[in-house]
Amino acid sequence: MHNSTAEALHAAATRNETWPSQSPSSEFSLGVLVLLAFLMVLLSLVTILGNILVILAFIMDRNLRHRSNYFFLNLAVSDFAVGAFCMPLYIPYALTGTWHLGRSLCKLWLVMDYLLCTASVFNIVLISYDRFLSVTKAVSYRARQGITSSPAIKMVAIWVFAFLLYCPAILLWEHVAGHSVVAADQCYAEFFDNWYFLLCASTLEFFVPLLLVTYFNMHIFHNIQRRQRRGSVQDCEPPRRKAEDSVSSLSSTGSKLQRDKKIAKSLAIIVCVFTICWAPYSLLMIIRGACQGKCIHSSLYEATFWLLWINSSLNPFLYPLCHLRFRMAFLKILCPKKFATLRSGNTPSS
Repeated sequence: MHNSTAEALHAAATRNETWPSQSPSSEFSLGVLVLLAFLMVLLSLVTILGNILVILAFIMDRNLRHRSNYFFLNLAVSDFAVGAFCMPLYIPYALTGTWHLGRSLCKLWLVMDYLLCTASVFNIVLISYDRFLSVTKAVSYRARQGITSSPAIKMVAIWVFAFLLYCPAILLWEHVAGHSVVAADQCYAEFFDNWYFLLCASTLEFFVPLLLVTYFNMHIFHNIQRRQRRGSVQDCEPPRRKAEDSVSSLSSTGSKLQRDKKIAKSLAIIVCVFTICWAPYSLLMIIRGACQGKCIHSSLYEATFWLLWINSSLNPFLYPLCHLRFRMAFLKILCPKKFATLRSGNTPSS
């Protein structure tokens, strides 16, 4: 869309109020810019390679292909696209302060960036919900374990909801408003300084998911604590059944309790990392919109923006840290000889 001269002047004035007035190339020395470029490219490569590893693990290891792990695959796909598409296109813009790739590619980049980051958040909520069901409603959860259509529907729904949250506004805002407030050499969403929209969107994108995953985690830990207390009471009671049945029951209960403890621990780690990476940006976006960009330094905003993407690079490393099956699958891909040496007759059960 081509603006008239008056609209162009208005857009330029608006940009001076809403976007950093100085580009990083004018704020930092050449050495600092080279270091920043190296770190940005490195983060992009780590994100790409880490999530490719997760996707390859699903392709090569059939043991990973069960209901709950498909949600991790969905998360890996969104995180991979962040590293392969969003980061590389943004790095020149971040370093120079000027968008050189045209308005159409800018719109595509904005749609993909908001879509992928939002899908990543919703996937974490879905993973938390799935773990919540596996711990608190184990019987019904296992009864539905073989049904593949249910996870597929949920995974598709994640992408649909993520698209609807931001993408229509990115594509249609300037047409509804009648003009664009974004200069030709800049690339950011038209609603970048609309406080009401940002508040509503951030609530749906971060604060509601944060409340949900906190609720799921609290219920999981509460369920585990209740079962631990019940187990302690049973240990103190005199045996009322045959010794073999009693030992078998206690062994089965203890094994499931240990498995659920691992689930709770892994989920807590993933959720904590998600909160640390997303909270600063979500809060700053609302504050920045309220004060029209005058109270938040551009460097602070930029740091929180990259913190979102760091979450996509960290997720693949959280899988092997928290799940033995992923750890063994990664070992099988990266060190097949070592995997063959370590492998015994027992298959990991987590």
